[in-house]
Amino acid sequence: MTTRRVKTAVAAAGISSFALLYAPQPVLPQLAAQYHLDPGGAALAISVATGALAIAVLPIAALSEVVGRRPVILTSVVASVVFGLLVPLMPTYPALLVMRALQGIAIAGFPGVAAAYLAERLGRAGVAAAVGAMIAGNTVGGMLGRLASGFTAGPLGWRGALYVVAGVGAVCSAITVVTLPPGTSRRKVRLRTVATGLVTALRRPVLLAQYAVALLAMGSFVALYNAAGFRLTGDPLHLSPAVASLVFLAYATGSVSSAAAGRLVARVGRRRALIGSLLLTAAGATLTLPDSLPLVIAGFLLLTCAFFAAHAVANGWAAAEAPEDARGQVGGTYTASYYLGSSVGGAAGAWVYGHAGWAWLIAVVAAWLLLAVAVVGAATRVRVPRRELVTAG
Repeated sequence: MTTRRVKTAVAAAGISSFALLYAPQPVLPQLAAQYHLDPGGAALAISVATGALAIAVLPIAALSEVVGRRPVILTSVVASVVFGLLVPLMPTYPALLVMRALQGIAIAGFPGVAAAYLAERLGRAGVAAAVGAMIAGNTVGGMLGRLASGFTAGPLGWRGALYVVAGVGAVCSAITVVTLPPGTSRRKVRLRTVATGLVTALRRPVLLAQYAVALLAMGSFVALYNAAGFRLTGDPLHLSPAVASLVFLAYATGSVSSAAAGRLVARVGRRRALIGSLLLTAAGATLTLPDSLPLVIAGFLLLTCAFFAAHAVANGWAAAEAPEDARGQVGGTYTASYYLGSSVGGAAGAWVYGHAGWAWLIAVVAAWLLLAVAVVGAATRVRVPRRELVTAG
């Protein structure tokens, strides 16, 4: 029963957090039209929030070592909804960006702390499946928020659409507040211990590889989705905003693949599962190159499914490899890398698309994903112990 409550609570928190974080993505073309922005300028509505999240996540993760995981998670989900209700009230685009940055800081408390909370509450044996369930909830939230804003932007305008998503977030945050069990009893931690844990989190090659995956794969993923609305509503596809927002239904495949990542790892191992998922993400991106709507749809389905599998494997790998006294720091560093990729990669990808077109964006994204594959391959290759080499000889 406790495990079920934990999964329900973190799934609801994930739905709220990610619906709010990415709600402006489907209405970026409308923001660009209203404020006379290019795609890169409009994408700042996403990038400032994810960038602020990336900056805030490590300090908040360190704070959770002192005050506990549950208070941080609950504060995060409530504050992010409050800022979500304030964002549509902003009278100018710079003011909107400031409010989005504050919202990103508020959201940081959930993804930066959740994996450590799950590891402590459910133990090392159950963390892989729990992280997969959490990411599945995150995926549903990302899809639900994008679809809700995309479909309601026509009749309600982009401000009304963001209010709708804030309402969804409010319901989900209430579920988290009611159902999230207290964390396990923990010894008090001093700030010096927190700093030592951060050093540990940054020294292990296997952990550094997971941070690189988070940075490069998430940057690729958000870059593609930031530009997707412009590509689908522009020449030569000319879809309406509501129809174009259906591309976010691809997130359903991510929900399935992230939840199934644990079984994939059990079958082929973490290394093969992660490298294979990254290569499939690049293949899906390449599939979107032709100006053919069926191929574009198929490409987004494949890249979304593969990306979330890669994210679930990398996140679970980092959580499993984290030393007991550095779980919060490892989770925070992974999350910081993930959202730094979202911020920088998402903005850079939108800029590349706006100035050079979709083909160049795909080339950049493919390069990032192949670099992630190379890093994982180099940092996690299997080494045969010297004495085994001598025996074999």
